[in-house]
Amino acid sequence: MCGIVGYVGRTSGRADAGHTALDVVLEGLRRLEYRGYDSAGVAVVADGEISSRKKSGKLSNLLAELDARPLPEAMTGIGHTRWATHGGPTDQNAHPHLSDGGKLALIHNGIIENFAELKLELVAKGVEFASETDTEVAAALLGDIFRNKLGGDVSDGGLTRAMELACQRLEGAFTLLAVHADQPDVVVAARRNSPLVVGLGEGENFLGSDVSGFIDHTRRAVELGQDQIVTITADSVAITDFFGAPAEGKEYHVNWDPESAEKGGFPSFMEKEIHDQPDAVGQTLLGRSDIHGKLTLDELRIDPALLKSVDKIIVLACGTSAYAGQVAKYAIEHWCRIPTEVELSHEFRYRDPIVDANTLIVSISQSGETMDTLMAVRYAKEQGAKTVSICNTNGSTIPRESDAVLYTHAGPEIAVASTKAFLAQITAAYLLGLYLAQLRGNKFQGEIKDILADLAKIPAKIQRILDNEGQIKELGQSMADAKSVLFLGRHVGFPVAMEGALKLKELAYIHAEGFAAGELKHGPIALIEEGQPVFVVVPSPRGRDSLHSKVVSNIQEVRARGAKTIVIAEEGDEAVKAYAEHVFYIPETPTLLAPLLATVPLQIFALALATAKGYDVDQPRNLAKSVTVE
Repeated sequence: MCGIVGYVGRTSGRADAGHTALDVVLEGLRRLEYRGYDSAGVAVVADGEISSRKKSGKLSNLLAELDARPLPEAMTGIGHTRWATHGGPTDQNAHPHLSDGGKLALIHNGIIENFAELKLELVAKGVEFASETDTEVAAALLGDIFRNKLGGDVSDGGLTRAMELACQRLEGAFTLLAVHADQPDVVVAARRNSPLVVGLGEGENFLGSDVSGFIDHTRRAVELGQDQIVTITADSVAITDFFGAPAEGKEYHVNWDPESAEKGGFPSFMEKEIHDQPDAVGQTLLGRSDIHGKLTLDELRIDPALLKSVDKIIVLACGTSAYAGQVAKYAIEHWCRIPTEVELSHEFRYRDPIVDANTLIVSISQSGETMDTLMAVRYAKEQGAKTVSICNTNGSTIPRESDAVLYTHAGPEIAVASTKAFLAQITAAYLLGLYLAQLRGNKFQGEIKDILADLAKIPAKIQRILDNEGQIKELGQSMADAKSVLFLGRHVGFPVAMEGALKLKELAYIHAEGFAAGELKHGPIALIEEGQPVFVVVPSPRGRDSLHSKVVSNIQEVRARGAKTIVIAEEGDEAVKAYAEHVFYIPETPTLLAPLLATVPLQIFALALATAKGYDVDQPRNLAKSVTVE
């Protein structure tokens, strides 16, 4: 999400380096386009003034604006591609945002959770706002501190000191870059829970969301720590914490070429997106609860009285999103005690479904443009149902036509086969279920707070799996000649098994099926023969013990018939070892949240197997990222 670039060069830089700030910034934004965006903008400091241009839509729109209204030549500049969160994708909401009488420009990646209270405070001081964004609030706060608290004094830290004081007031996740006309040779940036890296040059320095923002100019980079502020000039880089104490960054050399830099150094977008998943889940959770642990889903603008009257929920989705819905069904019914159905969008409106004003329709679509789901949502609205969209793409059709939306904030997903969007969809569905439970009184506030605390631990647990992916990668590579792989699961492990099979079908083009483990003896066990690989997603032994023991029995059943058993189990589960050729352990977590972890090894396996077969994992044959026809 959001591409950010900053640059400072020497005044004589054009002759020395052959480029201006605008050249560097636009080139960086082009390389950051893969992150996904819906508007773009730039600002430069020249002749004692801030000059900026910004346009909604693609970078080409901004370039056309710059052709029509050129910016002055400058050696200090910032640029931004925006993935809309607060406020739609409009020219006015695009970054940069100006303050301090137009002398300060700021760009921002992330979400500022306390922007509403800060905005009220600034409005009381007479500040007027022109956009719907939380970013403009940060710009106004920074400008107010610089002008009114510091008196515009640049001799005592100036913009850097103002940034420190502003960051002490901000809550949430953010990367901020700012320039000021009174300090024309400086860019100041701050980082909290959002990416930012420094590029080191000769007579010039750079900032970027990642190294692809400056890879054409330098391979020397500095990694910033949490809650750090960096001030760059053409010849210096200074790092402090939010309270002004000197800090150190970690310098490293970038070995990637420009193309692989866009993939974060990974060989494919899919592998990068698998590794993005801790952040995808974390961003989806961000800003959804207050300091007391109470859920505050600001996007869910449906009358609470209507939500309290819901007596049935229908989840509409296709493909991977439908499996996210299947996981959500277990959690929503358990937490809310509302009957929940999961329907394939393309079947829903052709079977004369029972839908009325007390039905809540929850559509799940990564792109928000899935035609089958869109048509099903329209049909449900015609029947009087209330509709909520879970979506990853701001401003897309399904959210626009739904009564409410819950954005996942997972960032763009480039690879056709979904990975991080799947986990983000499950996370958003959990939030919806907990919100309904809170609203309807099905759960005590303390219980909801505890579940949210468990969810907050998930990103770190996913990272632990990723840090130990070597074993599952080796297995995938060793099974490149497999003709068929079966997947078994029970309870929330069942949709995980189906999703694991789908990934293998999509990427490796081999037969793969996911079954409810209890169905084995009702037919599928006939498929088991000597050497047949079978993945088994084992529930926690700390949950329903009978369910765990039944799945262990399933492992024994298929192994007795010659199957090669591969088990995904919780750490500490020793009971499975005796019956499995391979065991991959995932961190301990509550049963209903386990799909967020158990899915990850199956993604890694499918990726490794398909790569070993020599297939393009980003663009599988016959598939499209967004299915916009019925």
